[in-house]
Amino acid sequence: MNAAQIVIMLRNKSWQLTTAESCTGGLVAAAITNVSGSSEVFDRGFVTYSNAAKTEMLGVSASVIESHGAVSAIVAGLMAKGALAHSKAHVSVAVTGIAGPGGGSPLKPVGLVHFACATHNDTIYVERHFGDLGRAAIRGEAVKQALALIAQACG
Repeated sequence: MNAAQIVIMLRNKSWQLTTAESCTGGLVAAAITNVSGSSEVFDRGFVTYSNAAKTEMLGVSASVIESHGAVSAIVAGLMAKGALAHSKAHVSVAVTGIAGPGGGSPLKPVGLVHFACATHNDTIYVERHFGDLGRAAIRGEAVKQALALIAQACG
């Protein structure tokens, strides 16, 4: 599903979208807002690259980040829920991962990305292991997965 199709889906539901992005650095928001007419459906985007930003902008507990790591399903879910709480949106998508080339570990290798897509009724989680494809490719694949999750939540 591409960004133009997502904009149409959101418009048909009269829904607003917000994003909470870490490793993608705003690329999901950029993909959506690159579509003409997206201002009808895009409320705002949070680029929370640092742990402090996740806490300050989205309300993710610093203790949760410390105990689970920023790259975790629980943090992705809290980012998505925090984006909803700090916006007027009906659906949010959150992305947190390790795009490389460094920063990975045996437990959390380069290419590991956690996603969460939240509505006021439900949250969908996805964990992807893209492998060490290179920073740009990992981020590109993450955008595609985020768009697919938004489509699933809107479906």
